Amino acid sequence: MYIIDRFEGDWAIIETDNRATFNLPRSVLTADLKEGDVIHVLVSLDSEATLQRSKNAKSLLENFFDQ
Repeated sequence: MYIIDRFEGDWAIIETDNRATFNLPRSVLTADLKEGDVIHVLVSLDSEATLQRSKNAKSLLENFFDQ
């Protein structure tokens, strides 16, 4: 369970059911959320974006060492 504990500027302070906290950018939350609301957090892998970033990094390294 994740509860919006409070907002601090551009950040939402989220509290877990074991009382730990972490910050989320307010921009990733819907505007109608308020302190005390229980939220669900879903994290998913974007394989295509990961592969593209890996290719870009490899290309940068190859270009750097070729110079």
